[in-house]
Amino acid sequence: MRAMIYYVAASLDGFIAHPDGGFDSFPMGDHVPAFFAALPAFGAVVMGRRTYEVGLKQGVTSPYPMIPEQVVFSRTMTASPDPAVRLVADDAVGEVARLKAAEGGPVWLCGGAQLAGQLWRAGQIDEVWVKLNPVVLGAGIPLFEGAGVQSTALRLGQSRRFDSGVIELRYRVERPAAAGDPGV
Repeated sequence: MRAMIYYVAASLDGFIAHPDGGFDSFPMGDHVPAFFAALPAFGAVVMGRRTYEVGLKQGVTSPYPMIPEQVVFSRTMTASPDPAVRLVADDAVGEVARLKAAEGGPVWLCGGAQLAGQLWRAGQIDEVWVKLNPVVLGAGIPLFEGAGVQSTALRLGQSRRFDSGVIELRYRVERPAAAGDPGV
């Protein structure tokens, strides 16, 4: 089974974007090439409609062509503007479970806070990779949106500091083992 990795940029105070969805306060610098270098390892990318629309507004219909499968979750979009991007209207948790059960590289959750909250509550996120930016937004869209996000321990696997002040932290989600399960 392949892992679901929530790989996202965040402010020091835990926001992935301003209240209007903008993220122009995050520095673009030496961490960007490392980010793009990591993308080809993923076998699929999933995102919410609002995340997808960031690129779509700029005319980008296939935001991650280096990743074999691109999935956008939306209840309002009726057709994909690109044959490389598959729309899913319902059952995000079930669709992600199917993606995780398939062969290939890990599944990247690149955004939406609502989708992240839903997948977190369903226990579908296995790792959280945060590009922690040296900025405080004060308000905005949190890492996880929605009620019921449970307190969960994370185990740091790797960290990397960039000269821009961005720190990438890679955590594994620590879930208690079920009866008869050898553990995570």
